[in-house]
Amino acid sequence: MCDHDAPVSRPIDADAELTRLGFSRRGMLRAAGVALAAGGLSAVVGEATTASAAVAAGRPQTAPPLTWLVGDHHVHTQFSHDAKYRMAQQLDAAQRYGVDWLAFTEHSNFAHAERGLPTAREQIQRERDARRMLIFQGLEWYIPGAEHASVLVAPGTDDARVLRAFELAWDGKLNGWERPANAAQAAEFQRRAAEAIAWLGAQKRAGLIADAVALANHPMRLGIDSPHEIRAWRDADPHIMIGMEGAPGAQGSAISQYSGPGDQRGEYVNAPRPDSWPGYPADAYRPYGGFDWATATVGGLWDALLAEGRPFWITSNSDNHLTVKDTWRIGDYPAGEPYASLPNEFDRWAVLGKRPDPVDTGVPQGGSDFWPGQFSRLHTGVTARTYAGVLDAMRRGRMWVDHGHLLSGLDVQAHATMPGKGHGRGNGAGGGWGNAAGRSVTLGDTLTARRGQDVVVTITVSTTEYANAAGIRPELAHVDLIAGPVTGPATDADAVRAPETRVVRQFDTTGRRGTFTLTHVFEKVDRPFYVRFRGSDGNRNGIGYHGASVDPAGPLRHGDGEGDPWKDTWFYANPIFVQVG
Repeated sequence: MCDHDAPVSRPIDADAELTRLGFSRRGMLRAAGVALAAGGLSAVVGEATTASAAVAAGRPQTAPPLTWLVGDHHVHTQFSHDAKYRMAQQLDAAQRYGVDWLAFTEHSNFAHAERGLPTAREQIQRERDARRMLIFQGLEWYIPGAEHASVLVAPGTDDARVLRAFELAWDGKLNGWERPANAAQAAEFQRRAAEAIAWLGAQKRAGLIADAVALANHPMRLGIDSPHEIRAWRDADPHIMIGMEGAPGAQGSAISQYSGPGDQRGEYVNAPRPDSWPGYPADAYRPYGGFDWATATVGGLWDALLAEGRPFWITSNSDNHLTVKDTWRIGDYPAGEPYASLPNEFDRWAVLGKRPDPVDTGVPQGGSDFWPGQFSRLHTGVTARTYAGVLDAMRRGRMWVDHGHLLSGLDVQAHATMPGKGHGRGNGAGGGWGNAAGRSVTLGDTLTARRGQDVVVTITVSTTEYANAAGIRPELAHVDLIAGPVTGPATDADAVRAPETRVVRQFDTTGRRGTFTLTHVFEKVDRPFYVRFRGSDGNRNGIGYHGASVDPAGPLRHGDGEGDPWKDTWFYANPIFVQVG
């Protein structure tokens, strides 16, 4: 994960390679809806899809039957210059920890585009044929002028060609679009990022790929993903850029073989640098309960996006490169040329775009990561166990995440009803009240309610009845409902505050086991709002970032020596929007 300044080798002519693949830069810009304007390029980006627009488009008001699959959208192998495992090792571990689908997202590099990507594609297909797993080939994209993103593409005839073209034409590192030197260059890089997202959407609409999604990775690690950039990425194509990592990978960095007292979960140990967005406080560069400041702060950046009605979802993943205290070391490169004359590890990796197979030493090695599914889990609610089903679930926000296997199951439903119905204040039958007849929605959906109706939210929790990888049987101490009004697009593209969002209810679940249901009623609703969900083992709670009136028992920033991930586990679920008319 800590490779933002990795070297770049240039063994190929990118423009010639694009031509060979059947693309040109000018044609790619045109396909992305980008106008060639005097003085430079300007991206023509699509309008944001708001929660109310989703309702107008006819999104379902009844939650369909869902199957919850565990996934990991951010995994590396020896085809990344800073990772070491074979694909089979990652997949074996993922299956051992109950993962149903996985995406290999190798780092962009010219050697990857030329040699690693096609070789990896062949291996992935063999693994697809041999396993009952959904295995995506993706990419970790260096967003121009910003951090990384996971790009996932559904398998198909042209998926590898499109991925390769995307890597060559739009990667910030490969094209020198990193660390802007001034405001004009920052604006140019931001346009390039929007163009890339729009272009990927254009390939889907043209039928070259069946589907694709992108998610911003570890957004607060370096503070270089500004709020206005995040909004611009999403608006470039809301069907492609669907969200961000709510919690980074590398959750074991504070307990690794060679960890120091100041090491933090997610390798979040940075301070602002010249290209960091200056509006982020120093606190933003540290984790809170293992989650990113943007997600963990009630009323913070994520809530500011949701309060605009932007369906912008969070995920969690392993970002596995090097597993905590495993015994495998990087393999040995062959003797002789060309390896003997190469000056560094990166150049040796670049010969094939692939490291040698690792070697088991029997001695614990360094590493900050957990295996896929071992600690961080992304739960996706699918209507079909297919690649299209997974990407559809992700795009719709039917996702919740947990650490340490805190929960074994979570189901959230919301429905509107006549005031008084179902919670001790009357026997209203709901006649004439629209959605009062038992119609419901789930995570990521938008419920339509009439002004004056009640909105009933039910949360069904299944606790974990087995010991996790640390030998702990998880205990759920509380479940929190976090809600705020949907107030429309922000006038300030750098807004990081949703001032009316707060924890509206905390359920004490101490000692409760098995499957149980929690219910909360929003009475006589009169304006649009959203509600999201969170809970923890209760080991490290305290007053949240914006004070006790907003978050009386939220996750705490980790101090030195407080980064053992197994002792501070949380779950987060994506929101439900409520449109009131």
